[in-house]
Amino acid sequence: MTSLEFTDQVQKISYSLKPVAMNLTRDADDAKDLVQETLLKAMLNKDKFKAGTNLKAWLYTIMRNTFINNYNKITKRNSNIDSTEYFQYFNTDENYITHNGATSDFVVTDINEAIANLSADYRTPFMMYYIGYKYLEIAEKLQIPIGTVKNRIHIARKELKDALKVYAPGV
Repeated sequence: MTSLEFTDQVQKISYSLKPVAMNLTRDADDAKDLVQETLLKAMLNKDKFKAGTNLKAWLYTIMRNTFINNYNKITKRNSNIDSTEYFQYFNTDENYITHNGATSDFVVTDINEAIANLSADYRTPFMMYYIGYKYLEIAEKLQIPIGTVKNRIHIARKELKDALKVYAPGV
């Protein structure tokens, strides 16, 4: 297949990519971006396409993989914020600043006390996760399955949330 034939066929198929992109992204602008990125990748990698195979399926695969990769990037970016959700705003919240402007030590004391009251099985993986270890790293250091690490961190968060619910009554 010549380069001109390839471009012509991709252009014909590109119209059928838009509804699928819209179904994946659920946003018209994101769908246009996804189709454009798919076509760009197809043109850059046209030497990898084998003549005689299904070009439409190849383009759909590129589009699906591009969508999944973009979704994973967004999810990872947002998960960094989640790792500190429990302690991020305690010292800056106006509710916990005394009338003279000094930051109250009560909240920090209560947090430290709540963490100290966790059993060591839950406290150790929770604190390792809190300081930046990944689940897999914690599992290797503690020599326990990664599912156990996730479960223990989840339970620790739940117990801390219960112990500190006085500070977030609406949650």
